[in-house]
Amino acid sequence: MAGVTITEVSKVYDGGVKAVDRISLEIKDREFMVLVGPSGCGKSTTLRMIAGLEEISDGQISIGTRVINNVPPKDRDIAMVFQNYALYPHKTVYDNLGFGLKLRKFPKADIDKRVKEAADILGIHDYLDRKPKALSGGQRQRVAVGRAIVRKPAVFLFDEPLSNLDAKMRVQMRAEISKLHTRLEATMIYVTHDQIEAMTMGDRICVMKDGLIQQVDTPLEIYDKPANVFVAGFIGTPPMNIFNGDLIVNSAGKFVFKTATFEIPLPDSWKPSIESFANKPVIFGIRPEDIGSERAESEAGAPVLQAKVDVMEPMGAETYLYLDTGVKATCIARVDAHRKLKVGETVEFKLLLNKAHLFNSETEKRIV
Repeated sequence: MAGVTITEVSKVYDGGVKAVDRISLEIKDREFMVLVGPSGCGKSTTLRMIAGLEEISDGQISIGTRVINNVPPKDRDIAMVFQNYALYPHKTVYDNLGFGLKLRKFPKADIDKRVKEAADILGIHDYLDRKPKALSGGQRQRVAVGRAIVRKPAVFLFDEPLSNLDAKMRVQMRAEISKLHTRLEATMIYVTHDQIEAMTMGDRICVMKDGLIQQVDTPLEIYDKPANVFVAGFIGTPPMNIFNGDLIVNSAGKFVFKTATFEIPLPDSWKPSIESFANKPVIFGIRPEDIGSERAESEAGAPVLQAKVDVMEPMGAETYLYLDTGVKATCIARVDAHRKLKVGETVEFKLLLNKAHLFNSETEKRIV
């Protein structure tokens, strides 16, 4: 196995369209790195440049110590799993798994051994004689992953492999790919637009937007300490609540976040970080689970947000509340399902401010 190093890499298409803009990223040996972001952010283009399916406009990519900019895809020691499975419909599962090895002139005994090993790992041994049309979507995706496994590459690349599966199968395949990573101790780079996949699968996450890297860190660090407003709103389900307002100092000398309809007194511990933003526009962010949760409601002296319940979405153990705070921004609270609330009711919700965030209105970067 080997790590992957991306150094100042850009991809510019005809007409000057810049899909990737001078990004640098180091993927460690045996790491599971997830590239996540909305459509058009450059994540798949980055993966395809690593695979050699897209030419690099500028910069350098290395696998281990070898620079691969001009190395043909077949010689890069990578294996790629595609969104649409890319199986040969006229070949059996066995032949699909072994076809790449056959092209590389592997002995039949070696092909048979590797195919059966991969089939055992993925639980598709009973399907080896079937053709793809006789398989479910999840089974086809296992075959696509198995075709990568038999290669025993230095790096596995996954390009949104679960997007064609139903919700239940996606959950199952997420777990299977994560177990596969642990079992193979392989370097894996996984592209998705689904931040739940990113949070549950990655050792680290690289969040991208408009061809630029926004933040690279562990899932929990990105969730707890988003670098900017985009990351804060993109990572998390439901997303973080974002409000525009002003940072003012009240008559008691306390810092307060103020909108047209409500004010939130801010912790004194924030003062060293925020005092230079006094009397300026700022952005306040707080996650749904920190509004009206049991922990927030039990917090002595916690500030209160008064809002009308517009919509209730029961989710089983918890309920999502869509709140009308009097400003245009969407506000969602995630509360215990047994809390007795009604649509149309105006309620005071306590806020857990030690998990809240303040962002610079101009740069949208996190202040505290």
